[in-house]
Amino acid sequence: MNDTPSTRDHLLAVGLERLRLTGYTATGVKEVLDLAKVPKGSFYHYFPSKEEFAVEVFQLYAKGEVERLERVLGDRKVAPLKRLRRYFEELILVFGQRGKISGCLVGSLSLEVADHSPRLRSELKGVFGFWQKTLADVLREAVERGDLAKSTQPDALAEFLLNSYEGALIRMKAEKSDAPLENFLHFAFDVLLKK
Repeated sequence: MNDTPSTRDHLLAVGLERLRLTGYTATGVKEVLDLAKVPKGSFYHYFPSKEEFAVEVFQLYAKGEVERLERVLGDRKVAPLKRLRRYFEELILVFGQRGKISGCLVGSLSLEVADHSPRLRSELKGVFGFWQKTLADVLREAVERGDLAKSTQPDALAEFLLNSYEGALIRMKAEKSDAPLENFLHFAFDVLLKK
């Protein structure tokens, strides 16, 4: 069996690394082609534009994050709030200052291109919506178990947690410190979600 990725998959992998490292605007098609050691014609054979390439790179990234959500939050042997905390702790390890590439592509692309690309904005909105719904489902489970008050509004709380986490990531980048992420974890789980 041949484990060599296709040219298309290789371009997407290189593009994902570059978009995460330098952002959409600073990532050029020529740079991706040079790093992938692929001729220019191959790029346009697979992708009609840089924007469509970025959409597919983002979909690849989102697929990996959905797998993380399912792996960590889907383990029903663990109490819901404990799973939720583990999930954010893992995100902080992966996307915090100690991560290979700090920051979240969902947040980075939202800041950089959502105002200018309806196509990418639609993808981002979909990922945020799915992410929020998944967090809300875990919070609903916590309410049903009695781990959170019956008056808890899981959808609004999930949105707040997601927005707080993304905001902490932005501040982490500005300060080059995990302190905002650690502060998010403390207030989210030791104050807000503490029974």
